[in-house]
Amino acid sequence: MRDTKLLGRFGEAAAADYLRKKGYTLLGLNYRTRLGEIDLIASKGRYLVFAEVKLRRDGAFAEAREFVTPAKQKRIIAAAQEWMQRTPTSLQPRFDVMEVYAPEGTATAKPVIRHWENAFGAE
Repeated sequence: MRDTKLLGRFGEAAAADYLRKKGYTLLGLNYRTRLGEIDLIASKGRYLVFAEVKLRRDGAFAEAREFVTPAKQKRIIAAAQEWMQRTPTSLQPRFDVMEVYAPEGTATAKPVIRHWENAFGAE
C-alpha cells in the first residue's frame, strides 16, 4: 500500500475513533459509488452524518478543510443521495468535515482532530 493511502486510512481510523468516543454510531467506511466517495457515515441523535476526512501533517499551507472543494462536495452529496436511496432512513442528513493533523504521519500518537459539523450542504 502506498504511503499516502496508508496515511489516509490512518486519518480515517483516527476520525472514526473520535466519533465513537463522542457517541456516534459508525454505519459505514469508505462508501464508494460511480458518483463519488464518502469516508465515514455515522449517526447520532436525529442526524445521519456523511463525513469527509482530510489528513495533513500541519496546516502551514492551508487548513485541511479548504481541500474540500465545491466539486468534491458535489460528489459527496451525490454519493450520499445514492446511499440514502439504498438505505432508507428518517434521519436528517448532515455533511461534516473532519481535519486530522498528524505531524509524524502514522507514527503520530495523538493526532489533533477538528470536527466541522454541517460544513456544507445540498443546495
